[in-house]
Amino acid sequence: MKPYGDRAFVVTPRDPCLVAEAARSVTGVVDAVPGAQDLVVVCARPELVPSIARLVESLEPPDRPPAAEPVTVPVRYDGADLDEVSRLTGLDRREVIRRHSAATYRVAFMGFAPGFAYLGGLDPALAAVGRRAEPRPRVPAGSVALAGGWTGIYPASSPGGWHLLGTTTAVLWDLARRPPAVLRPGVALRFEPA
Repeated sequence: MKPYGDRAFVVTPRDPCLVAEAARSVTGVVDAVPGAQDLVVVCARPELVPSIARLVESLEPPDRPPAAEPVTVPVRYDGADLDEVSRLTGLDRREVIRRHSAATYRVAFMGFAPGFAYLGGLDPALAAVGRRAEPRPRVPAGSVALAGGWTGIYPASSPGGWHLLGTTTAVLWDLARRPPAVLRPGVALRFEPA
């Protein structure tokens, strides 16, 4: 456990997302925010930090995430880097698409940009693909991409260094909607070739 201000701490559990779900139910926890490897837990009062930290450190994620109907996202696999991913993995384009769309992903954490979900559960061959050597100054909204063991969907146009596999018309971030994000940690997702 590492202190994070006077009312929060950071731990490194086996599955930050699932432990965050369990930690949120602990009395005195205001929020639990998962990251790629760590979990930040915010407590209601400073004096609660030591006891809650001991409790959260003892939490074990379940062997499998809770069952929930996955969000289905249609994808046109027309990405600028599809051939490069094929070359890097040694798989033909159809096999890259089949493997990417066969998995059920789970949102591990949010970050990079509002509404950007890091999706875990990528096929091992695809998970071995790293970031691009040179990031693009602009990746269009709705781009479906992968890099470094994660896959995700760019919710808005932004710079980016991930390999682009395709595009979707699904709007996953909309400030006029409550809540604005369709995806949040723990949500399951499947890609459906369009």
